[in-house]
Amino acid sequence: MKTSQAAIDLIKQFESLRLEAYLCPAGFWTIGWGHTADVCEGMRITEGQAEEFLRDDVGQVESGFSSVIRVALTQGQHDALVSLCFNLRGGALRLAKVAPRLVARINSGDDAGAANELLDINRANGVVLPGLTRRREAERALFVAAPSGNPGTAS
Repeated sequence: MKTSQAAIDLIKQFESLRLEAYLCPAGFWTIGWGHTADVCEGMRITEGQAEEFLRDDVGQVESGFSSVIRVALTQGQHDALVSLCFNLRGGALRLAKVAPRLVARINSGDDAGAANELLDINRANGVVLPGLTRRREAERALFVAAPSGNPGTAS
């Protein structure tokens, strides 16, 4: 499954475009829309490079899902998890370490429980961050959204 534009838009909404490297609240050098790989102080990029970084980072998250998620996902679930994993710095492979209960609930088919687990992943260095809380709420809303073509139903 490929990440939809809704997930890309959600990532962009919470990451914001920064063309010069900055230290994020978790203490990592970041550039573009939340890109952290090989970023160093003083680095500058163009908006086109930021878009490339974002697409590459999302692709890396997608490729890691098969080693962590063992069930079929709806588009909304997939998109919400892409946004979450993108934000985790380490992608899907880090998901099992950061949120083992979330992974267990997804893989057991407990969609409602998984949706609620998303809300608990709102800390950086042990501190609850309001921005992460808002992001997890938005990801949860995407996770429980009715699949396309089936209005009125949620997974």
